[in-house]
Amino acid sequence: MATAPPPYAPYKIAGQTVLITGASAGIGEACAWRFAAEGCKLVLIARRQERLEALAAGLRQHYNVAVHTVAMDVRDLDAIARLPEELPEEFQEVSILVPNAGLALGVEAVHQLRMEDVRTMLDTNVLSVVAFTRAFTPAMVQRNAGHLIFMSSIAGVEAYAGGAGYCPSKHAAEAFAVAARHDFVGTNIRCTSIQPGAVKTEFSMVRYKGDEAKADAVYQGIHPLLAQDIADNVLYAATRPLHVQVASLLVLASHQSSAKGLARVVKQG
Repeated sequence: MATAPPPYAPYKIAGQTVLITGASAGIGEACAWRFAAEGCKLVLIARRQERLEALAAGLRQHYNVAVHTVAMDVRDLDAIARLPEELPEEFQEVSILVPNAGLALGVEAVHQLRMEDVRTMLDTNVLSVVAFTRAFTPAMVQRNAGHLIFMSSIAGVEAYAGGAGYCPSKHAAEAFAVAARHDFVGTNIRCTSIQPGAVKTEFSMVRYKGDEAKADAVYQGIHPLLAQDIADNVLYAATRPLHVQVASLLVLASHQSSAKGLARVVKQG
């Protein structure tokens, strides 16, 4: 008679400090709720102070966890560099870094690009990720422990029409995640890249600069992913046993095969 295998125990992250950027809405906010449910301490960063404080109050009320908020623009590289020393002592040992803040602006073709929009995407999607990683990994190296969970995109592995500004920024962020994994291969620091497909958040509203009709059309006729779905993938990667490193995780909606490969008005059941 076969012997049952031993139970598979996930890695316990209760009590660890998790830093999440872009935490005031969407995937960042959903990640905050999932990590709070696991008993983690949270450092939440975004520009909108009121939304951060409301989120922090809800997390404390529901899960009785310690939360510290920082209202800042992630394009401020000097502020990022100072942050490790400016955090309260209770939050300084960041074990899980989720540099989630990112955005797309416009769908113009190459010859119509607005260079200010391109600069904003590169500064937010690439330079801020590099800066946060540079700021918080020296302590991880010293402790020989930590986890970097980068929020990439299907646009980081596949370019498409209308993505001439956004796709390069996510390709660069994806390359940075891979390079980091190589740099830390001899340590206990894990590097994960999450690559979401069509997720219904504020993303399209920002991309279309407040045009609600265009934003809604992105998801018309499909059942898109939710922010909570991606947060679930983030938590999965964070809670694998320490000998397991989820290198990359491409997550699509059920009726999505590529960035633009969407089957619309699909019958359910």
